Amino acid sequence: MIGGLFMYNHKGEVLISRVYRDDIGRNAVDAFRVNVIHARQQVRSPVTNIARTSFFHIRRANIWLAAVTKQNVNGAMVFEFLIRFTQVMQSYFGKINEENIKNNFVLIYELLDEILDFGYPQNCDTGVLKTFITQTGVKSQSKEEQMQITSQVTGQIGWRREGIKYRRNELFLDVLEYVNLLMSPQGQVLSAHVAGRILMKSYLSGMPECKFGINDKIVMESKGTKILDDTGSRTASGKPVVVIDDCQFHQCVKLSKFETEHSISFIPPDGEFELMRYRTTKDISLPFRIIPLVREVGRTRMEVKAVLKSNFKPSLLGQKIEVKIPTPLNTAGVQLLCLKGKAKYKASDNAIVWKIKRMAGMKETQLSAEIDLLETDTKKKWTRPPISMNFEVPFAPSGFKVRYLKVFEPKLNYSDHDVVKWVRYIGRSGLYETRC
Repeated sequence: MIGGLFMYNHKGEVLISRVYRDDIGRNAVDAFRVNVIHARQQVRSPVTNIARTSFFHIRRANIWLAAVTKQNVNGAMVFEFLIRFTQVMQSYFGKINEENIKNNFVLIYELLDEILDFGYPQNCDTGVLKTFITQTGVKSQSKEEQMQITSQVTGQIGWRREGIKYRRNELFLDVLEYVNLLMSPQGQVLSAHVAGRILMKSYLSGMPECKFGINDKIVMESKGTKILDDTGSRTASGKPVVVIDDCQFHQCVKLSKFETEHSISFIPPDGEFELMRYRTTKDISLPFRIIPLVREVGRTRMEVKAVLKSNFKPSLLGQKIEVKIPTPLNTAGVQLLCLKGKAKYKASDNAIVWKIKRMAGMKETQLSAEIDLLETDTKKKWTRPPISMNFEVPFAPSGFKVRYLKVFEPKLNYSDHDVVKWVRYIGRSGLYETRC
């Protein structure tokens, strides 16, 4: 696997050096310094091969971190390890810079002893590492503490350590969805899907178990089979279900309960983490629609009109709205008129950029543009690239809804009512395009 690990500063001086295999010599340190750090040309690839030796490197600020090997290894796994190693260091001493590495080099060598064994990556979970590696070094544990470490390394709850205490118990949940759309000029949806993420910030004492309910029912479609569909396409209350094409959970989620109880149960890691990732392609509520009209008046003039409609509740406000209308390459000048927001022609992007700070639901506005064109000899017709759009709306376009969020902690003296819970829905544009 990994033959050696080296950390350099911007001058090429070695700060941390650990060799795991006999086939990696001292000349490997100098080879990386000369061919990568001090190279005259910019090194674009993160993998460099020098004299049958492979160097996998990442850079954080002015620090170079390089893994060296002479074997045929899994490159993705090496980079995954390097990124995890930087995350572990950041959790211990914050920012990765030369001063922090020099101040904590004993700690870094202790971490390397734990997370790399003869070049093979081991447990890189920060919560587990912090139970037996402290800032001052390895401390002697009692029998109970040793049993606790063993259960966390080999047991079910390796992502959370015991003994966490907060004065105020809080739980933040963000439902973040990216809407991707390709629409025809006539308003027909050619393709649409939502890529969603559920982000959580957990500041809870003890070992709490959280229970999290989604909508009334959800339908999982996997390889043509339906799971969790016990009431057909609609729930008992008559509300349509949310159809999720595929989803991915954090390791803390108990999947057995998800399939039987239609809810998510988990013991959350401490701090910020991604609970769930999902994708849906059915019954998407498209927040905005653009109706374009492009008319060519002779060879030197073009008229463009774009009508923007918001398709959500009037009580909600869309924000950070930006519409990008492409123009031909031979554009000489543009006269603009918009009813709402500000619009200007950006010659560097060959596009009209129309920005609106806020727009309420069920509203309509428009932009008109007269484009002067230069006469060209080329007979090639303008391909009319699609109009793209960026926005942010305070709801989930897929219809994803958090029904309840409960916290149970039997050992400590606090209940679900004592936990302050915040749920926020954010819908953003992914690749949101309308053809002209």
